Amino acid sequence: MTDQELYEQLAQFISPNKRELFDRFAPLRTKHVTVVLEDIYQSQNASAVVRTSDLVGIQDIHVIENRNAYQLNPDVTLGSSKWVDVHRYRTHADNTMACVEALRSKGYRIIATSPRGENTTPENIDLERPMAFCFGTELTGLSNTLLDAADGHLRIPMHGFTESYNISASAAIVLYTVMQRLRASKVEWQLDDAALTTLKLAWARKIVHSAAHIEERLRRDAEARSNAS
Repeated sequence: MTDQELYEQLAQFISPNKRELFDRFAPLRTKHVTVVLEDIYQSQNASAVVRTSDLVGIQDIHVIENRNAYQLNPDVTLGSSKWVDVHRYRTHADNTMACVEALRSKGYRIIATSPRGENTTPENIDLERPMAFCFGTELTGLSNTLLDAADGHLRIPMHGFTESYNISASAAIVLYTVMQRLRASKVEWQLDDAALTTLKLAWARKIVHSAAHIEERLRRDAEARSNAS
């Protein structure tokens, strides 16, 4: 069975309101921009970034766990973690480079949020190529490994005495600004039809009770019909 056929079958077990939300929000999702979190140790910060990513339409979050385990606070995420895809890097000899190489192989530019980015800000960064925005641990920021491996550095302009934004504020400023610019641009940032169907199918699997068993039965029935013909 194709993803479209599976989704049409599983959609029968989803409320009309939820199906309408899937149809409305899926076309607003993007993989043109993704988020990388390196060694975030405060669950409220990781959770706030997940929530922001969901709200601005970013589908993928990549989490590097070298020293700190990735944890979420449900009081902060408010269910948003169900609708984004989290990719965790915690089993490699160098989790940071494993993440960088995986993203680069998919065509992403690795953009480190850092004071090194003197001339590049959320307002002027080039939007044409896919971007992976990297945010580091609360006290020390991104590791030297990631800073050195990055294709570019981005800074958020500051006009006060404090030296830096909180990580959740940094992510919110960068992601909202870039996504607003993307939506107003001619860049092809949206998912294609096949990816839209795959996304809605993934969402359906998360909320339909016993979705795996239903799917298995549907596949068996489809195979039986195919053999009978």
